[in-house]
Amino acid sequence: MKVELIAVGKIKPPFTEAEGHYLKMLKPLMPVAVTEVKDDEALGRKVTAARATGGNSPDPGTVVALEAGGRDMTSERWAEWLDQRRHEGRRLTFLIGGPEGIPVEVSGMADHRLSLGPQTMAHQLARVVLLEQLFRASKILAGQKYHL
Repeated sequence: MKVELIAVGKIKPPFTEAEGHYLKMLKPLMPVAVTEVKDDEALGRKVTAARATGGNSPDPGTVVALEAGGRDMTSERWAEWLDQRRHEGRRLTFLIGGPEGIPVEVSGMADHRLSLGPQTMAHQLARVVLLEQLFRASKILAGQKYHL
């Protein structure tokens, strides 16, 4: 399954090292491509271009907006949800907004809205938490121990 994370802004220390750590651990299980965009408008353009028929952009497949009001899931449920997406055979594109979150018009383009928990967190931290949850779900699906 192809997985892409489209995030507003460049990752900065101290989050850079943690993101790299999880991307490396995910590589043999579920490689994740990270695309950074400048701002909310660029995020919207990226999704719109990918959804356009006949364009040069790849089909984004299933688009998932990560936002505070999204659906909460346990790690086990994340694994089940990812397994369902994997069986659909489509690309999985996660969206993480900037400091103000994902604009309503961009969120409206998503197929799913998920939350990483009820608390508010920095958008750069959300990137790391998402990658950790993808790693954990991948290990659960592989029947492997996932506690580090």
